This record gives sequence, structure tokens and C-alpha cells, in this order.
Amino acid sequence: MCRVQSPTELAAAIRAGDRTALARGITLVESRREADVATGEALLQALLPHAGGAMRVGVTGAPGVGKSTLIEALGVRLCAQGRKVAVLAVDPSSAVTGGSILGDKTRMTDLSRHANAFIRPSPGGDTLGGVASRTREALLLCEAAGFDVVLVETIGTGQSEIAVHGMVDFFLVLLSPAAGDELQGIKRGVMELADGVLVHKADGDLAPAADRAAQQCLLAMRVLHSGDAAPPPVVIGSSVSGRGLDELWRAIEASAAAAQASGAFTARRSRQAAAWLEQTVKDRLLAEFLGDPQLAKALHRAEADVAAGRALPGAAARAVLALRRRG
Repeated sequence: MCRVQSPTELAAAIRAGDRTALARGITLVESRREADVATGEALLQALLPHAGGAMRVGVTGAPGVGKSTLIEALGVRLCAQGRKVAVLAVDPSSAVTGGSILGDKTRMTDLSRHANAFIRPSPGGDTLGGVASRTREALLLCEAAGFDVVLVETIGTGQSEIAVHGMVDFFLVLLSPAAGDELQGIKRGVMELADGVLVHKADGDLAPAADRAAQQCLLAMRVLHSGDAAPPPVVIGSSVSGRGLDELWRAIEASAAAAQASGAFTARRSRQAAAWLEQTVKDRLLAEFLGDPQLAKALHRAEADVAAGRALPGAAARAVLALRRRG
């Protein structure tokens, strides 16, 4: 039986590059058990000075656009160049068990076998944007373990992908070579957040369509980002042929370098940290609220009243909150 490690011991093992320790640490910080919360926070505090050095890239796009395929092809390329790549792949959750359904580790077989790669699939649950509730913490652990590139793959695309944008340095949106139809299917809010676009699957018979889609997308980005010094890059690429992958990574690095030179990189991370704090406070307040048996019972009664049309949500909420103030 494996001896339980203290936060200090686990932190040291993670810093030493122990993949088993890293997986154990992520499991710990993902846990919602009250007994694990303090231990997980102690682990994060020990590793915080060693985090922050990776390039954080979020990858989003409509289902079927090839997010996992792109991440594997790009990850293998980066690993071959000597980089250490961590992938935090957020899968749809099972309604029965709450666990991951797709299992990205089984879909990224080549990358998962690489010595410089680490893949962690996590269930998305019902959190905003298909992001696991502890993705930010997992990201910090991967950085402390020495990974210099962290790729965060999300379930799909939509306006709620602001959650992903709020934790990465570069937010990449993938499009398929479906010309204008694909652009119509992507919400404007997502495209406004994009730091770059990849028109994917640009190979074979789809190559001409990809070229046309890229031109349309570039025009759209110029309009959506008219206030920027330059519109976000639009790259045409294929994970099958390798077309555009080097260009994509150069664009990501160039964007990061420009942001660091202007101070925007540090400012963005500072805003993300502040938003993380605000969200954590909200989560803790809700957890404490629901942890009170009397309030939980009152909330259940209020839900029944609202569902039956006997009360308005606002009035019912105020009544439940009034109980907490009196307590």
C-alpha cells in the first residue's frame, strides 16, 4: 500500500518531475472532499513560486473540428523540439458517474507515449465553458512540474468560453473549411475573444475551401478587432499533412512576445488572477451556504414553490437569504 505523502513531500516529487506524483496532486486539488481541501491548498502554496513559466494556450472550436487531433500533432511537434507539453483535456461528463466520457488520453495515443508529454483528461461537469472546476489549479501544478507549454482543450465552442480565455495567454479558435457557414455558426463573442484562428483540416479536396474560409475569416476578424493594432492571425493548417503547424506556433510565440514587451501579458495574468479569486469566493460562499442543513432545507422548499408557480425566484431567494442573516 502506498504511503500517504505530506504536501511538502508531494510538492518535492512534482518538482522532480514525477508523473505519478503530478497525477496524484491534480486528483488532490480536484477533490471536493473537505478533508482534501486544506491539503490541496498547502500543496498549491508550496508550488506557487515555481509556477507561471509556461505558455498557456486554450484550444476551442465546434465539436468535430479536430481539436484533439490538432493538439496531438502540435504537441508531438513541440516535444520533438525538446519542449515539455502538458495537455489538460476537458471531456464531457457522464450524467451517471460524473466521469469523463471520451477519454482524450486514448485519442492522443502518439502524444501520450512521448516522454516529454503529460495528458490529463478531466470531466467538465456543469462548470462554465466546459472547463473543469479545478483546471486553473491543475495548470499551476503542471507548470511547477517543469512543463513549459500547457494546452487546455475544451468541449466545444460558445460564448461561455470566456472561462477558458480567463486562464490562458493565447486563445485559439479552430474552424473547419466550411467557408461562410462555419463563421455563421460561431458566436461573435467567441471570435472577439480569439487571439488567433486556425482553419483546420486544410488538406486534400478541402484545401481550396480552407483558403476561401481563411480569407472570409480574416475579413471578419478585421471588423471585430478594428480597435486593435493588428487583427489576430488567421492560419490555414492540417494536422494530417502538418501544413501551417509551424506557422501557428510562430504566431503564438510572436503574440506572447509582443504582449510581454508592451506589458499586456502581465496585465492579462493579473486580471485572470483577480477573476480567479472572485470566482473562488463565490464558490466557497455557495458551498458554505448549501452546507447548512437548515438553509439547504429552506432552499429545497423555495425551489418547490418556484417550480409550482407559488413564488417568484427573487422573493424566494430573499426569504432564504434572510434565514442566513438571522442565523
